[in-house]
Amino acid sequence: MSDQTSDHAKLWDLIKDIKFGMFTHRHGDGRLHSHPLTTQNQSLDEGAVLYFFVSRSSEIAARVREDGNVNIAYAHPGKDSYVSVSGEARDVEDRATVERLWTKMAEAWFPGGPTDPDLQLLEVRIIGAEYWDVTDSKVTQLFKMAKSVVTGKPPQDLGEHKELRVS
Repeated sequence: MSDQTSDHAKLWDLIKDIKFGMFTHRHGDGRLHSHPLTTQNQSLDEGAVLYFFVSRSSEIAARVREDGNVNIAYAHPGKDSYVSVSGEARDVEDRATVERLWTKMAEAWFPGGPTDPDLQLLEVRIIGAEYWDVTDSKVTQLFKMAKSVVTGKPPQDLGEHKELRVS
């Protein structure tokens, strides 16, 4: 398995069970704004693309049309894993992909189903990602932090931290 393939697999493994990502985009005045969105993917393929359903008339859709630079932050505190994804977002008209990604949960937001005229598919091509994945037990983490208090040195080896260049 190539490094890029294993990086994609690790990234997907960290985010696949997280229901919502905080999708951050830029306002017209330059301020950053975040919205919780559900990642629609069932996997992360070699294209390193994430998909989201949004309202065609929403602020997110309008802002992405103006500036596609986005970030999606994922957190799973129970597993001590955190991911930050940087990418380029754009509207896509791809009914086959909408049909493939469609779930009953999406119908709560788009009652017209996959052909709802307000449904907009956002594609985020991942440029890079960074993750923090703590594999130590809580007891081990607490021990390492207590040791750091006593020694005055920052805790070491609290887990894996890596930056990925995805595309």
